[in-house]
Amino acid sequence: MASSSPTYISLSVLSAITLLLWTEFAHCNLNRRPNDALDTDFSVPLEHSFEIDDEPIFRRRGSLELRAGRESGVTISQSQLSEEDRNTLKEVAAVDGLYRIRVPRVSLQADRQTEKQADGYLTAFVKACALVESHLSDVITLHTDVTGYLIGVSIVTIPGTCRGLEVEDEVDLESFNTTLTVMAPVNAPMPETALFIERLEQEMEKKEKNPQEQKSFFAKYWYLILGGAVFLMATSSAPPPAGGDREQS
Repeated sequence: MASSSPTYISLSVLSAITLLLWTEFAHCNLNRRPNDALDTDFSVPLEHSFEIDDEPIFRRRGSLELRAGRESGVTISQSQLSEEDRNTLKEVAAVDGLYRIRVPRVSLQADRQTEKQADGYLTAFVKACALVESHLSDVITLHTDVTGYLIGVSIVTIPGTCRGLEVEDEVDLESFNTTLTVMAPVNAPMPETALFIERLEQEMEKKEKNPQEQKSFFAKYWYLILGGAVFLMATSSAPPPAGGDREQS
């Protein structure tokens, strides 16, 4: 009995340490920052550029998080703009400069990332003043081919025009309010050839079941043709009328 007491105490201490470690792990996962990596299968960088001299210098804006499996899809994770970036963006907007974004040319299917490596970048832009006046509200559309490979990107702001409005950068230029959409090609409507052939076959089957409908024109209207022939024969064989004037010499 005396030897079992230390063993019991050791097991209790080990259980307490294990519980503490699990609690700390859960605490770390639940307190991730918005720009921390999510539990995804693949991440595609989203970069932006806005420069006074209009020479693009791209830096990270966020990332596109790709998920595979039953909950497949694309989500976006973005960081807040720093004070320096907010001031630069307003300066670019004041001189009617451009705001650019770019993403690498990759597949948006997480389970196919090893098939094709990134082949350059896809770029889009809007006026910086439109982005500022929209309070960083934009719509980014990713265009893919039938295999899910990125072939284009576009960006628009809401609203999409510059109206010369004043914007408080401390309040309205900190976080992006982005709507992300993915546009895949849509199959064109197929011609109705199959439907036409099906209807034609149905009509043929119907005629085979009703031989009466397969009669020729003569078989259908023989009595009219016979009556007309008799009438022509009767009128052509009638004798000429009696009497009449004769030419005198």
